[in-house]
Amino acid sequence: MLTGRQVLAGAGAGQALEWVRQEGWMGGILFVLLYGVACVGLVPGSLLTLGAGGVFGPWWGTVWVSIGATTGAMLSFLVGRFLAREWVARRIEKNPRFAAIDAAVGREGWRVVLLLRLSPVVPFNLLNYALGLTRVGWKEYLLASWVGMLPGTVLYVYLGSVIGLAAASERAGEGRVQTPAERLFFWIGLVVTAASAVYITRIARRSLARRLDAPRQGPEA
Repeated sequence: MLTGRQVLAGAGAGQALEWVRQEGWMGGILFVLLYGVACVGLVPGSLLTLGAGGVFGPWWGTVWVSIGATTGAMLSFLVGRFLAREWVARRIEKNPRFAAIDAAVGREGWRVVLLLRLSPVVPFNLLNYALGLTRVGWKEYLLASWVGMLPGTVLYVYLGSVIGLAAASERAGEGRVQTPAERLFFWIGLVVTAASAVYITRIARRSLARRLDAPRQGPEA
């Protein structure tokens, strides 16, 4: 079931996206700022990502979400590292996996950050702060986060664009109704995108599990 916070976040995201839609060419820049603030504020970004597909379409939606999510992840990382270390440490101390994550990042750096983005074992917004406590460098963190978030970003934005197009086609008298071929193309694209994201996530999850279990198993041969 949805929590009250999620319901409020969803309502707020809808209002924000409508505001962005009305701002024309400035909408993309405003969206990036909005997404960054949402990340720092620990607000789930999934609704914003889906909404971006409906507002901007699959291509520009992916561009703006990628920039916004990476910006927000970087801001949270810096806050966790330099401004709120004690607060972040208290938030993550109850997560039994973080000790293993910290050790794995210490050994392999950006590779583990990349795998965490592809197959998150810690919620996205909290992970941004938590990784600020590790020894990974900010440049490696930034690049690994950007690349690792792309598959999920593409999937959610594409899904949002499909939902947006379906809703638009049902509104009588608004715009051109899609042809069957166009609808088929979009749904095939969604299936292919989803299958690719799931496949990448499964591979990343197995690889990440091996790295997180390494301290208990000892060095690999």
